Amino acid sequence: MPSIHVGGMSCQHCVQSVTRALSAIPGITDISVSLERGEATFQAPKDLDWDAVRAAIAKAGFEPGKEEA
Repeated sequence: MPSIHVGGMSCQHCVQSVTRALSAIPGITDISVSLERGEATFQAPKDLDWDAVRAAIAKAGFEPGKEEA
């Protein structure tokens, strides 16, 4: 499953905000955000637009980090 590091999360509200931001991206499903690891994992199509993922995380007020396909 693809994943991306997410900086700036400090509580469960942050986790919910990142989850909502990622769920708005077409094709992303089965989202799991870990506060402890500072990471979001999800199912996504092979042609995932990582720029859209990073933009959604940033728009939600967090810091997108390294992604792993």
